[in-house]
Amino acid sequence: MTDRRTGPMPRLWAALVLAGIFVRELLLSSIIVARTAFARKIDVQPAIVAVPLKLRTRLGVSIVANLVSLTPGTTSLHTSEDGSILYIHALDTLDEEDVIRSIKTSFEKWVLRMEGTP
Repeated sequence: MTDRRTGPMPRLWAALVLAGIFVRELLLSSIIVARTAFARKIDVQPAIVAVPLKLRTRLGVSIVANLVSLTPGTTSLHTSEDGSILYIHALDTLDEEDVIRSIKTSFEKWVLRMEGTP
């Protein structure tokens, strides 16, 4: 018998929610990067941020890393050997904890649900 939280329907729902979140992040980030690119005075604080991950699979890590790279203003640089840390470059970082929290509560949260982690 399939657990209601880890069966195919909750995983499909998580994938659909993740797609919606990605589209939202893509649009918002595109606007921010465009404003920065066309600003008379560019004032950014780039940073390399280590994002701890709880993902269970390499596929999950790859999905999060690709979603980060596809979002304007951020790119994935490297993962730790065990996949527990994703290193990213962020174009403008006022607070590294905000960047980490954003990735964990948007992309990682829903990829975990796709993996079947409630």
